[in-house]
Amino acid sequence: MSSTPDVSVVIPTYSRPDLVVRAVRSALAQTIRNIEVVVVVDGPEDATRGELSTIVDHRLRVIALPRQLGAPHARNVGAREARAPWTALLDDDDEWLPHKLEVQLGLARTATVSAPIIASRLVNRTPRAEFVLPRRLPAPGEPLSEYLTVRRGLFHGDGFIQTSTIMAPTELLRRVPFAVGLRRLQELDWTLRAASHDDVDLIVASEPLVVWHTDENRPRVSFDLPWQQQLEWLRRSQPLFTPRAYAALTMSVISSMAAPTRDTQIFRTLLREARRHGRPSAIDYVTFLQVWLVPPQVRAKVRDLVLARRRPTHPAASRSGLPADAGTSAASNTTVGRAPARIEWRTTAPSDRVDTRR
Repeated sequence: MSSTPDVSVVIPTYSRPDLVVRAVRSALAQTIRNIEVVVVVDGPEDATRGELSTIVDHRLRVIALPRQLGAPHARNVGAREARAPWTALLDDDDEWLPHKLEVQLGLARTATVSAPIIASRLVNRTPRAEFVLPRRLPAPGEPLSEYLTVRRGLFHGDGFIQTSTIMAPTELLRRVPFAVGLRRLQELDWTLRAASHDDVDLIVASEPLVVWHTDENRPRVSFDLPWQQQLEWLRRSQPLFTPRAYAALTMSVISSMAAPTRDTQIFRTLLREARRHGRPSAIDYVTFLQVWLVPPQVRAKVRDLVLARRRPTHPAASRSGLPADAGTSAASNTTVGRAPARIEWRTTAPSDRVDTRR
């Protein structure tokens, strides 16, 4: 490849050859053709390299690491190897719609800061249902940490960001690398740390551009339950969260990891943590109790059935054959911790957006 690509696609993978091939093909099928796809194989593993060798495309590069250090490290390696000014992240078990990068590059051209993070809605595909996340737009003046963590109902996804939706300047991904060793909430951690820089905004396309496969019948990192490590991370990251967001994350996500222990001491520890360092709302207490009292399989089934029925018309979803969902253009100024960050929701037509500055 002689010319500099417009976008470098970084895909970390290990021991899932059939899935990573699907992800790679969805990247190579983008309407933006001048790209490179960098697959980082996270440790010695022949099956994946063998399957990838069947894809004949000069835009594909495969980097094999000598030992397994986790997806965050593999993403950081991919960002260092990237040749394009923009890097888009794709997990090996997800896939993109063909116009994903085209939409995001269009939004990037309208950014008013030098290092915008461009994300999008996605289709969450489970064994039982499909629904679009995030479900709502950020409110004007809403802090980014609250938008990404606080629930308005019993189910997650009111505000949401997932790794496979993220495109960012390659320089930003090198300046703010992913936290190696963090097993859960990797994209939340990275987004809040990156958005704490003055030259960074988060811009979210209102249409779904990614298919997020959450198949409970196969292992994935997001099914691990390292609640103690995540609580330690939250305590270290407290300046990035408002008290409202701190309580919400403690009583929902971290409690979901800890609840299978059925340990009353852990129950009291997390409740005390949320009340001492956060500001819980009524919905946080309800969420906390249902996380501890209702089995996770039952919660997941109820969530999928309820959310799958909420499908207002969305033209972009209809065009792609995905489940329809609402999407309007809006924007809000937010503050994360002690540094400014702005969330903008945009459709593919920049003239439709509403841009309110702080």
